[in-house]
Amino acid sequence: MSPTKDRYHHGDLREELLRASLRLIDTEGLAAVSLRRVAREAGVSPGAPYHHFTDRAALLAALSTRGFELLGAALVSIRDTTTSAREALIEMAEGYVGFAREHPTYFRLMFRPELSQPHNHPDTEDAGDAAFAILEDTLADATRAGELPAEDAETLALAWWSLAHGLASLTLDGKLEARSAHMGTTAAALADRVTRMFADLIDSRWPQR
Repeated sequence: MSPTKDRYHHGDLREELLRASLRLIDTEGLAAVSLRRVAREAGVSPGAPYHHFTDRAALLAALSTRGFELLGAALVSIRDTTTSAREALIEMAEGYVGFAREHPTYFRLMFRPELSQPHNHPDTEDAGDAAFAILEDTLADATRAGELPAEDAETLALAWWSLAHGLASLTLDGKLEARSAHMGTTAAALADRVTRMFADLIDSRWPQR
């Protein structure tokens, strides 16, 4: 039995198709992805992907779901290894930017709903909500500790997400690196500085009670 057939027999074809899709996006862009092309890249018959994905959108949705799951795991790891909710929020924002830098293909696809159609793929929407819920839970910890006001928790969650996502997008577009070079620093150091400045502004607006 060939390696490809062996993978398919043991239920690993889905993973191979996802890996093949990532390779195609990395090398040729999203436009190159179709079920037929992915099948060829994975070395299987043209009909094989349809055992796992009904169409191109379902395949892209599965990649988006995987991306959100990886991001969520990274955020949980950061939260669980920090000593305070405030520090967790800072490091989670930095981790969000780091995730985009390390997984640009996932990150770009995760926020292209017109491609992955999360409204038709609840697993993708649930994974995105779960990742955001980690931030909300951390903010809830901060309010319980008296570090932030409970009545503004939802607004602050959106503000933190906006900050992290904006920095991540600037990083992928090369804008943060260009600006950091102009300022004589690195993109990572600049992202850290911006995030900590934002945290200081929050502290000044809502001093610890």
